[in-house]
Amino acid sequence: MTTLDLSLLDNLLVQAKKLGASAADVTAVESESFSAGVRLRAVETLQRSVERRVGIRLFAGKRAAAASTSDLRPEALKKLVEDTWALAQHTAEDPDSGLPEGAPKAPAEAKALGLFDDAIGKLDTEGKLEMATACEHAALSADPRLSNSEGATCETDSSRRLYADSRGFRGEYRGSSVSVSVSPIAKEGDKMQVDSWWSASRSLKGLDDPKTVGLMAAKRTLRKLGGRKVKTCKVPVVFDPVTASQLLGALCGAVNGGSVYRRTSFLAGKLGQAVASPLVTVVDDPLLAGGLGSRPFDAEGTPSRRTPILEKGVLKNFLCDSYAARKLKLATTGNASRPPGESVSVSPTNFWMEAGSSNPDAIVAGVKSGLYVTSLMGFGVNSVTGDYSQGAEGVWIEEGRMTYPVQEVTIAGNLLQMLKDVDAVGSDLVHRGTVNAPTLRVSSMTVAGS
Repeated sequence: MTTLDLSLLDNLLVQAKKLGASAADVTAVESESFSAGVRLRAVETLQRSVERRVGIRLFAGKRAAAASTSDLRPEALKKLVEDTWALAQHTAEDPDSGLPEGAPKAPAEAKALGLFDDAIGKLDTEGKLEMATACEHAALSADPRLSNSEGATCETDSSRRLYADSRGFRGEYRGSSVSVSVSPIAKEGDKMQVDSWWSASRSLKGLDDPKTVGLMAAKRTLRKLGGRKVKTCKVPVVFDPVTASQLLGALCGAVNGGSVYRRTSFLAGKLGQAVASPLVTVVDDPLLAGGLGSRPFDAEGTPSRRTPILEKGVLKNFLCDSYAARKLKLATTGNASRPPGESVSVSPTNFWMEAGSSNPDAIVAGVKSGLYVTSLMGFGVNSVTGDYSQGAEGVWIEEGRMTYPVQEVTIAGNLLQMLKDVDAVGSDLVHRGTVNAPTLRVSSMTVAGS
């Protein structure tokens, strides 16, 4: 079997140069993922996937083409280079195409980022099934009304990524992850509700206890029983950390340099302006130790760095790869992403809103009448205008107290105005995924119900 290493990538770059390529880069990945699923104590799914793939991007001046293969035989790799070079001759010229400018710089130390845990690879199938089973059992044992489930899963992943380019950059790093999740079903009379909870980590030790995950899933599901509509009104809306993170995801799309240069972002042209409440500070940081989006360098060999997005409400940066940066006459922020053989695109790494000083309970206590949102449904943001509308579920707040569950309502506003109307930010930030936020309160939104 062909060894997947940096010398193989170097060889492809040499072949590309001999054909006449003005520049080139090669990326490779080998990964193994496993998913163990149970439902009502029975094994439901066991899935394993393994991938080894090499992708190359060649430049003929301002023309470029990319392709990939999972066939790592020398003759197949030689044909990959030749076919990609032939494609590059027929693509349209783009004055902004090319590798990042300047000599390559040393990337961050991968080991210091805590990206890989060998213990995850040593977790056998039986161990994964035990974790999923314990998670589901804890959820269903929490209350007699929880007697069914959509299942529980334990998933693991380990990977190795390599990159080399004609500028002289060479780098590689390993990563791993493990997660456990469950979705219990609650029934009361003829009404049923389902919700879920999960935990994910780069290391086995960093994963929440599966029983704790199950109990949280049970709590979230039971809280939805007896839900009802409310009359249409304009009230303060409190987003829990899960839904606040989803809301932040919409902002993430708006600061994507690709959307900005295409003028499909409502934040285009607003760099340096106050676009949110002074309480709002947002960063993208691929150097977060143990972060699920952490990495020492991006898909173009640009060393990772922390990028401030909003500082006390002021828009400081857009996320850029080298192409978006050239389009916007900015510098790349090291946010290039690319599966082997595909086009480079902009993506966040660890994107989060900084925690505030407010206790989450105090945020709720400060609401005379309003909605605490725990679930959002449907596509909700017009990326060009910022107009926002999503189906929502949650709990009604009255005189600062949680009262009854709410369902079948829609919350609406404009994301730009919503950001400006954030009047409380919680102290409960947890890095549960790649986009994270604490509890947020927006001073006024339309809640459309009956």
